[in-house]
Order: sequence, then C-alpha cells, then structure tokens
Amino acid sequence: MASHNLLILPGDGIGPEVATQVERVVDWFGKRGIARFETERDLVGGSAYDAHGVAISEDAMKRAHAADAVLFGAVGGQKWAGVPYEHRPEAGLLRLRKDLKLFANLRPAICYPALADASSLKRENIEGLDILIVRELTGGVYFGEPKEIVTLENGQKRAVDTQVYTTGEIDRITRVAFDLARTRRNKVSSAEKHNVMRSGVLWKQVVTEIGKEYPDVELEHVLADNCAMQLVRWPKQYDVIVCDNLFGDILSDVAAMLTGSLGMLPSASLGAPDEKTGARKSLYEPVHGSAPDIAGKGLANPIAMIGSFGMALRYSFGLTEAADLLDGAIADVLASGVRTRDIAGPGVNTVGTVGMGDAIIKALDTRG
Repeated sequence: MASHNLLILPGDGIGPEVATQVERVVDWFGKRGIARFETERDLVGGSAYDAHGVAISEDAMKRAHAADAVLFGAVGGQKWAGVPYEHRPEAGLLRLRKDLKLFANLRPAICYPALADASSLKRENIEGLDILIVRELTGGVYFGEPKEIVTLENGQKRAVDTQVYTTGEIDRITRVAFDLARTRRNKVSSAEKHNVMRSGVLWKQVVTEIGKEYPDVELEHVLADNCAMQLVRWPKQYDVIVCDNLFGDILSDVAAMLTGSLGMLPSASLGAPDEKTGARKSLYEPVHGSAPDIAGKGLANPIAMIGSFGMALRYSFGLTEAADLLDGAIADVLASGVRTRDIAGPGVNTVGTVGMGDAIIKALDTRG
C-alpha cells in the first residue's frame, strides 16, 4: 500500500479545532487499509509569528516542499492586526502559494439537497447547484509590481497595485479549466473585464485560442461584474468558471455563500505536474476564515476542512473511490439532520465541532 505524506498546518482561530477532526478522518482511512498516511503538524499564520516572528518558518516551508499534500486550516485575527505588513498571518498562505507554485485554485460550490433552504436564494434557484470556479492564484494584481504607497510632491499619497499577466500564465490556468470541464458538463465560462482592462483583452484572446483545441467544450465569455450578478440571479447556468486572481477571489466567495455557509466548502490549490513523476504540489483548505469569535468554543463546522481532505484524495492521490466515499458520508450526515450552528435553522438542535466529526466517522463506518 502506498504511503502519502501529509503536512497539516492548522493555523489560527478555529483552524486547530477543525484540523483535529480532519486528522480523525485521515486515521479512519488508514485503519481501514484504504491508504496509509504519514502526518506532520507545523505552525502558520499568527501562531507562527508568535513562535518565530514570521508567518511561516523556513522549517515549515521545507516540510511543505517535501509533503505530498498540505492541509491548511485558517489564519488571522485581531490579535495580529498590528504586526508588520510583511509578517501578517496571511503572508504565510501567500508564501506557500508562491513558493510551491500553486497557480490553480479550485473552488467548488455545491448545494447539498438537505441544505437547499439554508441559502439566501430560493430553493429552485439553488437545489442541485454544482459549479467549480478555477482561479489563477500566483499572478495578477496581488503579485504584480510595482506595489507601493508613495508620497507625492504635493503631500498626497498614491497607492499602486499592478495587474500583470503573461500569455503563459493565462494558458496554463485555462487548460486546467477545460480539462476539468471535460470531467463535468463540458462548459467553460471565462470571466474578465476586457471592456476596460488591457489584461482582460489578453485574457480573452488566449482563452479563445485554447478553446479551439477543445471543440467538445462550450466556451462563453462573460464580464466579471455580470458574472457576479448572474451567480445571484441563476447560478445553475454555470459549470466551470475560469478567472484571474482578483475576480476569482470575489466570485468564489459569492458562489460559496449561495450554498448557505462558508463553513461547508473546501478548496484545492494545485501546481503543475512534475514532468517525470506526474506528481504536483498541492494545498487544500476550507474557504472559511479563522472565525476568532468562536475559536475555542467547539462550535466550528469541520465539514469544509474534511471536504478539503476529500479533494486531496481525489486530486493528489488518485483515490477517487475514497473521495466519493467521504463525500457520500458527508451527504448522509446532512440528510440525517445533523447540523452545526452555522447551517441550522431556527429551533434546530445543533452539535459542535466534535459532534459533527463523530457523525461523519459513524457515516463512514456505515458506508465503508
């Protein structure tokens, strides 16, 4: 049986609580002989700053480079609001993405039937929703130079963030989107702002040319602001949405809330396959934040973190049946009425973080 090396970076706030529950699931698969996992823990974010004075240490980065996959919790909180900008908790995540060259961020937005009424949209608009946002993660305005705040001669300050994309960066993220669409419903929607941004013009040109290589996949271009509106109006019109770093950040959060709770949704960040082995660097994380207001209270929903491990099973380890088993167990738990506070309606009895973990382990036992 192959052994897989997992680095777990719980982070801050509720990160350690949900990470503990995902470790239980990892252990379950190991004990059942489905796969063997060697796990390590390390610090990232505010906890790393407290211990080392940086958002992620060099030793943790070495472990990340050596791991077959990284499971990441959440970072940040008011406690670290005053630290130097370069050492802010989020800098740890940004470094992981950049140094591991994780250019493709996969953000699914899936509405479980049992939770259709938790969405702010009508049931008929959201039931059965299954879309995937493919976000370019290492380029664009978050990394472009110059990035600065300067003082002008008249005493005013000017802030500059630079949106930069090359043909190669657009090409590789677009191919990820088209390849994934072929495993789904064969439709790609490319979201940009070619009407006002030169980077959007190049984005549309490159996507159009690549689309010709995938004649079986429908391609449409949509302005990013219109895409946000359409996600709220009729989200089921979309299958795979591909977009740049900034628009992907925004649109994926819109899509996440359509499903009822940020606490429900996982994500994957993938690098390019190794030319010799085919393996790729990867990081998996829930899309929710560190939620310091409920940290330590045992209230956090661990489903997004556990689902992120499910994505690791699927995309890093090729264990599709195991991923399906885990997805099915989560669906079973929700169908049975088990709820954490964030997805419970008025008057519904809820369980805490450990209780939801217990329920998922029990569902795995039933299915497995």
